[in-house]
Amino acid sequence: MVSVPEARMEAQLGQQARPSDGAITIAELREFASFPSATQRYIRRSLDVAFHRGDAMETWGRDVVEEASIRAQMRHYERLDEIKALVPDDSGLDQAEPFLAPLITVSAFDLGQNRLGSFSSYRFLYERLIGAGARPWLPGSFCAAASLPHLHPERRRLLLQSISEAAATAAGWSNREPTFYPEWVEKVNIDKQPN
Repeated sequence: MVSVPEARMEAQLGQQARPSDGAITIAELREFASFPSATQRYIRRSLDVAFHRGDAMETWGRDVVEEASIRAQMRHYERLDEIKALVPDDSGLDQAEPFLAPLITVSAFDLGQNRLGSFSSYRFLYERLIGAGARPWLPGSFCAAASLPHLHPERRRLLLQSISEAAATAAGWSNREPTFYPEWVEKVNIDKQPN
């Protein structure tokens, strides 16, 4: 039997072994910074559309093609609340179909926009769109969406090659929610700033 002081020490060691929220946020910032600028832009736009942060059309629509893409994204993202409500509690296959079918459809849309070029950028976005509970399902939904025929064969090859063996065969996943949600930052003209 473990004594009370030993139990306290084990609890303290366990707390010390866990990374702090600040360290997690810095790791998430670094990961986001490692993505190409087009991917960063698409992730910020997607989070604005999903969470209704400001006017996504005004912030992100540079031309009629991009505005049409944002409107289509808004339609697809209407399913996110449904998807979040269907995240399976365990790995039982009886809960997989109602969850994965709409997740794969929305994922296929995002991958078809040619801005998420890897599993890591997809995972980064979808952990924020759906939450940490979706992590075990993201490798499968990514592979399914990346395999669909609406993508050019070369793009399918590059996407599928981007998922590491470790990500595809992970034995477990963190249930810690993401802490960093990138947003649009208005550019400041330093020439017009008062001294």
